Amino acid sequence: MNICCHRARHFLLHGLCVVLLYATCVATVMAAPFELPPLVAPATAEHHVGKVIWVELVTPDLAGAKQFYSGLFGWTFRDIHVGDADYAVALLDGRPVAGLLHRAVPPGEHRQPAWRGFIAVRDVDAAKRIALAHGAKVVFEPRNYPQRGRQAVFADPEGAVFAVLASTSGDPADVLAAPGEWIWSSLHAQNPDTSAAFYQALFGYDVFDLPSDDGREHVILSSDDYARASVNALPGGSSPRHPHWLNFVRVVDAAGVAAKAVALGGRVLVEPHADRHGGNVTVVADPTGAPFGLMEWSDTDSKKEPK
Repeated sequence: MNICCHRARHFLLHGLCVVLLYATCVATVMAAPFELPPLVAPATAEHHVGKVIWVELVTPDLAGAKQFYSGLFGWTFRDIHVGDADYAVALLDGRPVAGLLHRAVPPGEHRQPAWRGFIAVRDVDAAKRIALAHGAKVVFEPRNYPQRGRQAVFADPEGAVFAVLASTSGDPADVLAAPGEWIWSSLHAQNPDTSAAFYQALFGYDVFDLPSDDGREHVILSSDDYARASVNALPGGSSPRHPHWLNFVRVVDAAGVAAKAVALGGRVLVEPHADRHGGNVTVVADPTGAPFGLMEWSDTDSKKEPK
């Protein structure tokens, strides 16, 4: 199986603060009618339960984030203003690739900006019932959005925050992400087996153990015969370390883009290194501290499981 596993060894996320910041931001936006573009245009009947189909940033500096990600990936932006909420849709070659949501941090508070992944489901309310039955908590209740679909935000039993989305326009096709698009997601958990079992119950994943050369546990989650995400044991050592999801953008040169991120005001959290699938990966943070990964991926490589 051509899959990847990530070694984010030295980087910390303040998990509770991420939950609080994200919940507050989502509540602000969801309080008013909010027009988001459809995920797929024209609409299709294609659905891939368990696939990460949208990624969204909560940031205290929307203007700075737009400048940073435009310089890094060539994204352009379409602004949406609703009441006190400012939201921008990031576009790559005219295609929506991400959402950026502004939320100021009150003076004296320390909250970690974060990228949040939305995982495809067919029925958000059914997903909520299953998630709660298996120990999750609701961060924000299910709500409908014109054109987009129905979505909700949860915290898994270890506290890692994720969202689910039932897209009314269908899910993006299972094709290889282009450079500048999201290609992979990984969950860093205290107990990978227990966490994998939770997500398997929620999304129906097939679960595979991945041989490790670093002494830590790694698990692959797949659906529709495609590897969708990994679950990795949190590294030992310094504390605090909190369970969290980390999303990766495909790049041609991970080291070069990491250096560019630093020149644009970001920083490197995990130095570029060779990953299991052969390309280099690294973890960086934008100028406000929101972490994300950079991953090289060959055009001849695939996340599809061999028959």
